[in-house]
Amino acid sequence: MAKIKSLITGGAGFIGSHLADLLLARGCRVVVIDNFSNGRLKNLKEHKFNKNLRIAKADVTRYNDIEKYFKGIDWVFHLAAITDIVPSIEKPFEYHNVNVNGTINTLLASRKYGIKKFLYAASSSCYGIPDIFPTKETAQIRPRYPYALTKYTGESYVMHWGKVYKLPVISLRLFNVYGPRARTSGSYGAVFGVFLKQKLEGKPFTVVGDGRQTRDFTHVLDVARAFFLASKSGLKNEIMNVGSGKTYSMNALVDLLGGKKIHIPKRPGEPDRTFADISRIKRLLKWRPEISFRRGVAEMLKDIDYWKDAPLWDKESIKEATKNWFRYLSD
Repeated sequence: MAKIKSLITGGAGFIGSHLADLLLARGCRVVVIDNFSNGRLKNLKEHKFNKNLRIAKADVTRYNDIEKYFKGIDWVFHLAAITDIVPSIEKPFEYHNVNVNGTINTLLASRKYGIKKFLYAASSSCYGIPDIFPTKETAQIRPRYPYALTKYTGESYVMHWGKVYKLPVISLRLFNVYGPRARTSGSYGAVFGVFLKQKLEGKPFTVVGDGRQTRDFTHVLDVARAFFLASKSGLKNEIMNVGSGKTYSMNALVDLLGGKKIHIPKRPGEPDRTFADISRIKRLLKWRPEISFRRGVAEMLKDIDYWKDAPLWDKESIKEATKNWFRYLSD
């Protein structure tokens, strides 16, 4: 039996590299496309001599650069995107170009070569500030900032192509993914990158608001497994949440990390809670999260030196970095 040949856009990034690990371990041949704006070769270093891995430096916004890599591919995992709230407010066209046009280019190439399954990494930010928890896939869509809008627009194209062009597509809406290899550089962003650098430097954690807001922190290995199960399933034209099935407060995270904290102003447009209803993916894929939050945090603390090159944020630098957040998202 021929090996499954998979392609991962953004495959040298945080989630993409873990997915590459899993696919290679399962005997797949893997093509990684990455422009290395955020992805890093060292995320794939353990596969340096693996003949089943091919790495191509290419940008999804340039169709002519990526099209040839889709020939003979069975499964496409479209993970390439740019993230973070503040930069998306400041550079909305760039976010549209990467997250929407890049998705269309990937769909075009997939359709041309008749791929067998197209999997899209969607974002739970499409729900905005939900009314009901846990939040189902049928919840109202309320993107609050350009990043959320572009990721949902990309998903809309994916599902539309599934209907019109009969491309076998699945979209997974990811909730607050964390774990090893999370991005350490760039603009003010995910809480783990902020907190672990502060922990490493012995600085207080900058907790937004009163710290009682909660997030559905989902381990990256559980996410990679969800993509794999979706790819080999017979499902198509489905949207499913991927979450931990639980939700954890910032204060609980600080307790697990251990250290002092200071409080910074609550930000407009941020939900007080994210909490995925994962009953659909449990039923359709027999998937369920396996890595507890306590275990995941403990493992990240063991490898805390990974964060030594991350930016160190404090109360004043965060205030400056997020000024446009308050400017544009305040009611």
